[in-house]
Amino acid sequence: MASFVSNQIADRAYTVTKSDTAANIYSYLYVGGAGDVAVVTEGGDSVTFVGVQAGQYLWVRTSKVMSTNTTATSILGFV
Repeated sequence: MASFVSNQIADRAYTVTKSDTAANIYSYLYVGGAGDVAVVTEGGDSVTFVGVQAGQYLWVRTSKVMSTNTTATSILGFV
């Protein structure tokens, strides 16, 4: 039987390749190198997280992680 906690933990992790056109569908992100992260949310909103610190998680469902306006590095995406 699955628990509530197991439903919140990712099964897979991927290195994010930032792109303004390709789909980047993730449940949440981890930022390894500080900077800004521009995304399109699952709901279609364009948002830029400014000044994200290294080691920070972004709890947002994404459809894209944009190359334009994203200066953060070593981003991981979880599904």
